[in-house]
Amino acid sequence: MDSAAPYLTAWSDDTAAGQVVGLFAGLAGAIDWLYDHWYLLALAIAGCWGAGELVIRRLAAKASAERMALELVSNRHFDPGLEEIFRRGVQLARASTAMPWWAPRRAKTVQIRLRADGSAPLRFRIEGPAGGERLLSITPFGPDVTVKRARPITDTPREHTVRAEFILRGKPISPLREVPLAPDPLQPLVDAVSDLRAEIGDLAEVRLDIQRAPKWALRARRLQLMGAARRLERREAQRAARWLRQDAGSVEDSWGAQMQQLLSDKRSSGAGRRLVMPPVPRRVDPAEALGKLAEDDHLVRVQLLVMCASNTKGRAQARLAQLQAAFDVFGGRSRWAMRGWRLGPWRIGADHWPTRRGFERRWDLGHCQPPRANWVRLEELTGLLKPPTVHCRLPVLAGDLPTFVSGDPDLLLQGIYRGPDGRRRMVATYAEETLFEVGVGKAGGGKTERALAQAIGWAHAGGGLVFVDPHRDSWPRALPFLAHDHLMPRIALIDLNGLGPNPRVSSWNPLGMHHGQTAHEVVEAVADAYASVLDWDDATAPRALTILSAALTVLVAVNEAACQATRPADQTTIFHVRALLTDASFRTAALAAVADRLNEETAAWWQSVFPALPPDAFAVILNPIARLAANPITRAFLGQPAGVYNIRAAMDSKMIVWVCPGGNGPTDRLLTALLARDLLRAARSRRDTPEAKRVPFRPYFDELITLTGAAPETIAAMFEDLRKYRCHVHGMTQLLSRLPTPVRLSLVQNASTLATTAGSKSAIAPITAEWGDNPSPDRVATMERFEHFVSLHVDGRRIGPIQLRGPHLDEVFAAQARPKDVPALRRAAEANAQALPLDQQTERAAQQLDRVRAFLAQHAPATAAAQPSKDNEWN
Repeated sequence: MDSAAPYLTAWSDDTAAGQVVGLFAGLAGAIDWLYDHWYLLALAIAGCWGAGELVIRRLAAKASAERMALELVSNRHFDPGLEEIFRRGVQLARASTAMPWWAPRRAKTVQIRLRADGSAPLRFRIEGPAGGERLLSITPFGPDVTVKRARPITDTPREHTVRAEFILRGKPISPLREVPLAPDPLQPLVDAVSDLRAEIGDLAEVRLDIQRAPKWALRARRLQLMGAARRLERREAQRAARWLRQDAGSVEDSWGAQMQQLLSDKRSSGAGRRLVMPPVPRRVDPAEALGKLAEDDHLVRVQLLVMCASNTKGRAQARLAQLQAAFDVFGGRSRWAMRGWRLGPWRIGADHWPTRRGFERRWDLGHCQPPRANWVRLEELTGLLKPPTVHCRLPVLAGDLPTFVSGDPDLLLQGIYRGPDGRRRMVATYAEETLFEVGVGKAGGGKTERALAQAIGWAHAGGGLVFVDPHRDSWPRALPFLAHDHLMPRIALIDLNGLGPNPRVSSWNPLGMHHGQTAHEVVEAVADAYASVLDWDDATAPRALTILSAALTVLVAVNEAACQATRPADQTTIFHVRALLTDASFRTAALAAVADRLNEETAAWWQSVFPALPPDAFAVILNPIARLAANPITRAFLGQPAGVYNIRAAMDSKMIVWVCPGGNGPTDRLLTALLARDLLRAARSRRDTPEAKRVPFRPYFDELITLTGAAPETIAAMFEDLRKYRCHVHGMTQLLSRLPTPVRLSLVQNASTLATTAGSKSAIAPITAEWGDNPSPDRVATMERFEHFVSLHVDGRRIGPIQLRGPHLDEVFAAQARPKDVPALRRAAEANAQALPLDQQTERAAQQLDRVRAFLAQHAPATAAAQPSKDNEWN
């Protein structure tokens, strides 16, 4: 047995060697077979890859179905700092991982959608995992940004659509350009979509997907970059050595080196050769080689997709080119570039096979599969991580400010807006929201022309208004555009300028009761107008106020009795205050006729207090009335017993009334105060009508300085109270600072629309201060004529201030001009106001005291109640 051991050992060695040889032979055979049948291996690998990709896609689609969306809306004061924006970026990166463990990486993303579709200049929307909603809902931006849950967006197909994916080109380790926050980094994108037209289907949307960087991918990228840096350094060292050897050889072979060798003692051929030391490749610094990829903190991968659409050929392509130019703003040593290939005039990108299907899948499902180069730090994305700020100039779209349509009763013309693309359109506000308006600017700047255009547009839409113009220039200017058959029955002219040899004058009795007014309201209105003009109050003129109120009470009671006796032509007027206070027989007859209509306190005052008053106590009351009587126009206008002017009836019947008081002297101020107080009384009297049935009415006050000089408290009360009665005041003035303080404060506080033309900086400063000096007084002061800066309210939010071109009547209402029908309109306006020749009205006013005496003599006891006559009311 011992002698056989060597043979067994040798046999075992031969067997093992045979097995190894057989194994290698089998392996070589398998390789040879695979080489001959390589397509089977390729099919197996493709099948495994396809099956894996199918599973991943289904899991990713399932995870994407659980995503949520938030919309962030910033106000006009939103001004975040870099730290706030950076913190928001950290939140977005963290929220991208709030997915189930089984969710593929392509579904672990947060998407920022910047969308322009006509509903807003640029909507800022965030979509991400449902698990990250709580994290994303609480922003570091504070109350200046409103976060609300967003609904899914469904787009109707457009005829023309273009798509693009942007990747980072240039040096991959270099950051994008650091764009400052002022102006807003989003401004180029906003400008690119500022000429979007929703009516032709324009749409533009940018989607930025943010995904936390996977560690293995980052390590692989770093190894690749370090290897590339080392190879580059070796190549540089080799090239330097090659150039060094060439330089050394050139020196040795030069004429100078040869002559030096001949003159030296050294004869050896090799003795003169210099030893050349090749440069050693320097050590690669990781921080320098990796750049922004050197640190793990706040490093993310991004995917940038863009889609533009339109129903008009060429607009989508042009929009994409604008957005591409907008992204160039972020470019430095690294820049955003469109992915694809260009072959002559053709470009193969996301719109073509084979990449289009993958683009649409990522677009529809919100998947993030960024290119290998799209690594960025959060600091590079600060411009895209926030909504538009205060430093962003937003365009005004049709969805923000309605386009004016002539004849639409829901719209109120504001001006002509010139869009970023140069197109002009007439813009408007909603009449229901335009409660009060204020227009400021120098003379001739266009504020009255703008108010006239607005009033004429409102009149053509069927609205009622009163235009109070002390200078009367607005009436002949508006005539050609109001001379329409359907408007003539609604237009009335109250002209107190007395033009011509025998002008026609309408009539108004402030004390008249034939329109069914409430007695104490009429007394209060006239007494308050007096007090406003003469600056009376209970402290400075208590006796004068008492005497005037008592006299008006008696005269109004007489008028009430006359109307109940169906004799409105026998009513007293304001000029009969003199007779009541100075004529004992007239006073006795009047008190006897209304004895049962006066309360005990008033009757006792006339019996006990009045007889004790000295005669000079009446002068302060009678002097203003004497001035009114001395003017033939005001004497004729106020001296008629049953006046036609009835502003309450004008409100309810949608009349168009032009009132031209005629001046701004003391007498005119008293008349203006009476008219203003009567307007306030009439508006407040609408409390007897349900709010839903109150017809909107718009008073326009030109030259507020003149009007408020007569009735400051009345005008202020209009801007404070009349909204409740659907009476909306529009005021124009040259200087806001010259208005009385109560008027100025009420006017600015309640103005729905605030407008200014050019003027001096001191005059404009109070308006621009309301806008935070944006625009500045310097900019507004240098505007051209008819240009306005206007702030408006639409859908409960403020628009502007924006620059508008004031509407010029000859352009805006050229189609409505009827110059040939102007004479007919003049006649109709005077007829509706029942204006009669001045001499006829004067004669009737002079005879009125005798008619009243006759009535008092016939009706000393109170007569039975009867319905008041309304024969002269505007209907």
